[in-house]
Amino acid sequence: MEEQRDLTVSEFTTGIDRLIGEVDELDARIKIVFDDSSIIHIDGKSNPARVTNDDVDADVTLKMSLATFNQLYRRELNPAMAAMTGKIRIEGDLMKAIKLEGLLRGSMVADK
Repeated sequence: MEEQRDLTVSEFTTGIDRLIGEVDELDARIKIVFDDSSIIHIDGKSNPARVTNDDVDADVTLKMSLATFNQLYRRELNPAMAAMTGKIRIEGDLMKAIKLEGLLRGSMVADK
């Protein structure tokens, strides 16, 4: 089943970039750093909002494995539980991190 396969950092970057315009007033810079040091940076403060793989400053940084991010995306893992059990490490403004959930609600894979 296509939706059960793990997405890559590149696929997440493209998907988040496509969805960023659908999220009202993100007003946050969120950086996701994966265990292999790859990065997704979401700049919801710029106009238009931008999604890159650049290692730049953010209001909040989330550190996790790509496997954990895939579990969050597929709703197999609760974000609060992941943070409490150490699967996600949060540095910075926790309230800004919560805004990421709105992005994960949409489908990030283009219909084929």
